Amino acid sequence: MTTDNSHFLSDQIKSLGESATLKMSALARELGAQGKDVISLSIGQPDFDTPEHIKDAAKEALDKGITGYTPVPGLVKYREAIINKLKRENGLEYNMKQIVVSNGAKQCIANICLALLNSTDEVIIFTPYWVSYIEIVKFAGGIPVTLKAPIENDFKVSAEQLRAAITNDTKLIIFSSPCNPTGSVYTKPELEAIAAVLRDHKDIFVVSDEIYEHINFGDPHTSFASLEGMYHRTITVNGMSKGFAMTGWRLGYMAAPEWIASACAKIQGQFTSGASAFGQYAAAVALDSDLGPTRAMTAEFEKRKHMMIELLGDIPGFKVNDPQGAFYIFPNVSHYFGKTNGSDTIIDADSFAMEILNNAHVALVSGSAFGNDNCVRLSYAASEDTLREAVKRIKTFLADFT
Repeated sequence: MTTDNSHFLSDQIKSLGESATLKMSALARELGAQGKDVISLSIGQPDFDTPEHIKDAAKEALDKGITGYTPVPGLVKYREAIINKLKRENGLEYNMKQIVVSNGAKQCIANICLALLNSTDEVIIFTPYWVSYIEIVKFAGGIPVTLKAPIENDFKVSAEQLRAAITNDTKLIIFSSPCNPTGSVYTKPELEAIAAVLRDHKDIFVVSDEIYEHINFGDPHTSFASLEGMYHRTITVNGMSKGFAMTGWRLGYMAAPEWIASACAKIQGQFTSGASAFGQYAAAVALDSDLGPTRAMTAEFEKRKHMMIELLGDIPGFKVNDPQGAFYIFPNVSHYFGKTNGSDTIIDADSFAMEILNNAHVALVSGSAFGNDNCVRLSYAASEDTLREAVKRIKTFLADFT
């Protein structure tokens, strides 16, 4: 017999939402354990192995005994590699005290919010957003303010929307480009227009989440901190998970004004201390090495993207855009809301995702988790055969809904 003592939990943890992507992955695993053949397109993880030269570097570090505690802000070797990368690829100059290495980019964002936000501070979040932005902001005591952009605008917030949303309480802006969940990429002129708005508001800071930087199919990536007047107000967040297929290594980093970096290192020192030593050693090698494996992976993702656009476009009622980065498709499926096949009725994006999981045995994520109630997110980080089978199942199941 078990006793539910959850009433002892803090109000703060009770109000914290569960990650929808992780929840859907767990539900898919449960169905799989029941013997169902489930195709999971719900998790944001490249289906490529970490390149051999990076794994070899980790083995070398282990053989050298590089296994102890690391400085809280990161190994010197890794921070130097980050500094060189940011200068070489992004045109940004940083010193060692401006770089903080964390246990994934998610921890970087949490550190930033905990370091900057007070209870009356508003945080403008470009929507659709990555699932954890809202919950991290709320947990840190801030007030989330969502700016929504529909599929017709390629899911990109305009400078005019931003200008209208800014108040005297606005402290922070958070966005990702390339974006999770939409794959949309803000062009340099679009970012310049946003920067022009912010030049009129000197006390607002920007978290530019650039974790998908290398999975970009269009114009060269533009770092927000490189734009006029934005360097001293931008915290650039990046990491190894996506571009280097190193999700399980848990290595993110941030580049920021020194006073912000120092505050984030202070928080991290009390929560987790530094990231793994041999992982950072390998990550330094990754940043200093040729990007051939990353480019090959990106080329494969772009090929799959075109295939998915074609396949999903053949499903009646689906609205699909052409994302220029990441490895997600975010179709509008509101055509099916209120429709029934006689036994099941699709009410909204949440029920759409659950119907597809339980009946077509394909796991995807409701757009409500990302701030858009009309869409669902599908990851195409899977083989072409798997993706074709997944879309076939979805199309077959939906054919009976009228």
